[in-house]
Amino acid sequence: MHFSFPYNNSFSSAQHWAAGSTMSEEKTTVLLTSDVRVPPGVTDVGRPTWSGRLEFILATVGYAVGLGNVWRFPYLCYSSGGGAFLVPYLIMLFSCGIPLLLMEFAIGQFTHLGPVHALAKVCPLLKGVGLGTVVISYVFCTYYNVLMSWALFYLFNSFGASPPWKSCNNSWNVFETCSSGFPGNATDQQSASQQFFDHRLLEKTSGIEDVGGLQWELFGCLLLAWIVVYLCIFKGVKSTGKVVYFTAIFPYFILFALLINNMQLPGAKEGILYFVTPVWSKLFSVKVWVNAAAQVFNSLGVAFGSMISMASYNKFDNNIVRDALIVSFINCFTSILAGFVIFSAIGYMAHVHNLPVDNISTDGPGLVFVVYPETLSTMPAFQLWAPFFFFMLLCLGLDSQFATVEVALTFIKDEFRAQVLRFLKREELLALIVCVVGFVLGLPHVTKLMDHYTAVVSLMFLAFFEVIAVCWFFGVRRISYMIKKMLGKPVNIYFRICWYILCPLLVLCILVSSIIQYAPAQYGTYKYPLWAEWVGWVISLVSLIWIPIGAIQEIYNNKGSFLSRLKTAVTSTVELTVEDPLAE
Repeated sequence: MHFSFPYNNSFSSAQHWAAGSTMSEEKTTVLLTSDVRVPPGVTDVGRPTWSGRLEFILATVGYAVGLGNVWRFPYLCYSSGGGAFLVPYLIMLFSCGIPLLLMEFAIGQFTHLGPVHALAKVCPLLKGVGLGTVVISYVFCTYYNVLMSWALFYLFNSFGASPPWKSCNNSWNVFETCSSGFPGNATDQQSASQQFFDHRLLEKTSGIEDVGGLQWELFGCLLLAWIVVYLCIFKGVKSTGKVVYFTAIFPYFILFALLINNMQLPGAKEGILYFVTPVWSKLFSVKVWVNAAAQVFNSLGVAFGSMISMASYNKFDNNIVRDALIVSFINCFTSILAGFVIFSAIGYMAHVHNLPVDNISTDGPGLVFVVYPETLSTMPAFQLWAPFFFFMLLCLGLDSQFATVEVALTFIKDEFRAQVLRFLKREELLALIVCVVGFVLGLPHVTKLMDHYTAVVSLMFLAFFEVIAVCWFFGVRRISYMIKKMLGKPVNIYFRICWYILCPLLVLCILVSSIIQYAPAQYGTYKYPLWAEWVGWVISLVSLIWIPIGAIQEIYNNKGSFLSRLKTAVTSTVELTVEDPLAE
């Protein structure tokens, strides 16, 4: 997904960022005197686009459907009321998730710009939000690929006659606490799969102060993961668009195959019943509703900039309303399907070890790197299902990884394309540099800190300011007009109500709840020291600091009184009212 300017004299928000804003009348003049404009139905001259709408749908579905669908949603569902959790989940999906996804699609497709320059045109005062989304996406991709390296590590270790995480007779096992079966969550014993994860994969030390040595096998897996990412994105949409035909579709074959296999195992019924049985009293808990909203929000990938970036490569008249509904429904369906797959296997495991289901289930990576491998090792035809499962994880993660890396590439080419090409000569070298830097930053792999402070704290702040910038400052009327101009028909009043009232309020509620319920990051029973918490907050502020910086810079560069400067700063530069002279 590479960005290129059609002509050097075209107006760009990069110029707006560097030079600051002038009065709104001057902005309109700049827009109207651009030599090249893009009429409806025509994409930017020289700008690469998706070969077809199916590529765009597969790319966005692949980005939205990731590892969180496999380990986060099933855990939230069973811990927040089972089948009853689907009520707040679906309400949040329709009132917040789908409208915000459509909003990002509209901004990207109408402006044909990445998130930085698109949001700078939508609301100059909050242009820092766009840069913040680029930063958080790149920080996110540095540790997300670490998870991909874990999947590769397990994949390579699953081809033996017996899985290495099944036995306690290995050099990395702590024999006094190791159990070859699954002891459950209520004992001090650890399963062999847990010790494989802690002592073989992670080589866990006594604390974050003890960095330990370099895990060369994991180093090689991380390098391989980045090589795969580079080979899939270095040609932009022309290569990524072809890769997603496999990476976005193949996981569903594995999920259905695993579900069919798991349903024939003893105990599967009990596991599924535990997953779906509604506990209606849970609906009176505010935390359940907040969890539902956060799951919808994080799963669809709003505020990461990736959806805006991918939509910017669409044709001007692509039906984004249809695409937003398709992506949202497939994402929801995949989460529920993954829940059936995971909990049918957990029910089987509970049956094998004569334990209650709630003594086995866990949250986070442990569900797919500890519990499920242990379950796979007891299944018939382990040598078949284990490689398939970890390869599926790899495909699910790679799609999300493509999109987050592309956000950074799109911004660099948006802002510095001429300088980059003058220095590097080829765009493929830029992609290589971005991947190499991401590889180096991922070597420390403090994934718990990164996930806690980036994927929760930073994301919700960015999402809140993005919604305020677009829904209130830019205005629902303008969003509706953009969609009408692209599709030839007005957007449904349902979306307008969601944008104006429900989305801002729901995002604000999630943000406030995240702050109130904040707790320092910890790994199991280990609590990180104070300095590690400060490191986490610094990581979080790396993406948030651009919001006040951008606002201050915008107001400072404007002219007139403070109120006049402020008014100019919230005036959009997206030209909507003047008809295109090139349009038919």
